[in-house]
Amino acid sequence: MILNPYLNFDGNAEEAFRFYQSVFGGELFIQKMSEAPGMENLSDDEKNRAMHVGIPIGKGQYLMASDCLPSHGQILKQGNNNYISISTETRDEADRIFNALSAGGQIEMPMEDMFWGDYFGSFVDKFGVCWMINYANPK
Repeated sequence: MILNPYLNFDGNAEEAFRFYQSVFGGELFIQKMSEAPGMENLSDDEKNRAMHVGIPIGKGQYLMASDCLPSHGQILKQGNNNYISISTETRDEADRIFNALSAGGQIEMPMEDMFWGDYFGSFVDKFGVCWMINYANPK
């Protein structure tokens, strides 16, 4: 099991990650909101926000982030700017961990196959901790 820190930003994720890249090195990966299906009606500012950005920070570990989308009700506030992202080795393990940790919490995105190819879900647990569970489907 690999744990990866996942951060939220309010429009400056790319700027932050260019800074983090200057510290940690590694190749910067960035995917903009404009690349996601169904995002054609976003403002130019929101289209340019980061849907996902990441850099390697260790053996199999990444520092990752997204920008919030105010037009979709995502407002950055202290407390939701950090997620614990778990990458599992099996789909069953992803379901087990998701179901166990989300019990009594608030599901944001149920576990589903996503357009980028992975099986993914997110939630806030009953203690207010934000989690993302991800299984990379075989290509």
